[in-house]
Amino acid sequence: MKIAVLTSSRADFGIYLPLLRALASDPFFDLKIIAFGNHLSPAFGMTLDQITAEGFDVAYHIPVFPEDDSPAAISTAMGKTMEAFTKVWINETFDLVFALGDRFEMFAAVASGIPFNIRFAHIHGGETTKGAIDDTFRHSITHMSQLHFTCAEAYRQRVAEIKGSGEYVYNTGALSMDYLHAVQLLSQQAFKQQFRIDLSLPTILCTFHPETVSYENNAHSTNELIAALEHLEDYQVVITMPNTDTTGLMIRQKLTDFAKGKNRVHLVENFGSLAYLSCMKYSKMLVGNTSSGFFDASFFPKWVINLGNRQLGRIITPNIINCPLISAEIIVVVNKVASSGDPSPVTIYGDGNAASKIIKILKNEYR
Repeated sequence: MKIAVLTSSRADFGIYLPLLRALASDPFFDLKIIAFGNHLSPAFGMTLDQITAEGFDVAYHIPVFPEDDSPAAISTAMGKTMEAFTKVWINETFDLVFALGDRFEMFAAVASGIPFNIRFAHIHGGETTKGAIDDTFRHSITHMSQLHFTCAEAYRQRVAEIKGSGEYVYNTGALSMDYLHAVQLLSQQAFKQQFRIDLSLPTILCTFHPETVSYENNAHSTNELIAALEHLEDYQVVITMPNTDTTGLMIRQKLTDFAKGKNRVHLVENFGSLAYLSCMKYSKMLVGNTSSGFFDASFFPKWVINLGNRQLGRIITPNIINCPLISAEIIVVVNKVASSGDPSPVTIYGDGNAASKIIKILKNEYR
């Protein structure tokens, strides 16, 4: 079975990893990886190197990404991505192509395959993020796909509603759970040696992406977050940098200015999955608006202070506290979490066997 996997960023590659390993190790499958988007951007860490470092060949490199973070640049990049993928679909025939998530570049890649009758499988459909235009892209990819692998039962039901049928819609659990169940995370000492960050100190892990539905508010929202982090002097703050969404560069600059001269603040462009999850393990809490706070953090589980509306609509598990982007309220919630015990276990995202379930479904479909 000839399989292609579309990966556009460090985030989706980290999620895909258990599935990629399963596909690559099974002679039933002929795996081709197509890397595009931020993977080819030096400004975002040239994360194509992560793919090859994991031992995978990349069949296609498509170096298209926005020139800046304006709506015009993102729209232009979408058009160029569609044009570039046309050459892939003309030259290759696949039995199935995997697409993951909800990014604008992933939408463009999938949309370009529709005139060629490409058969797509969508991972992480059925979710809702009302504070980001990703909602539109995610549901569109769902409509354009024939197979669906969701990470929770509620999301499986939502995909069935969107498609008008539950046929070929499977709740396999989250692939990120597979990785976390299998991986040996770094020790605090090994992490310190590699990154010069001492995770024995009380640490806040922070990732803050733009809200793309109301991006005109992002400057004020970022200022509120920084004001809170400025006040929380008893914490070391590890900040992973935002993505390429609208106004992302502005947020980057504000975070960079905030970190200058502060030994307790560390900016990281790209940890890689192993180091990022190791940092999460030893951090006291997550503060921000990243989807990893909903999936990865549930494994440990870790307290997550989810800011603003970017992730509004996702399932709120007992370890997640929603908080408005107001500095005084962020400080109150951080202090509340600091005095709390560990959160209750979270089990809705599966048992760490999502990849094997997907493999079994594919073989049943194609044998």
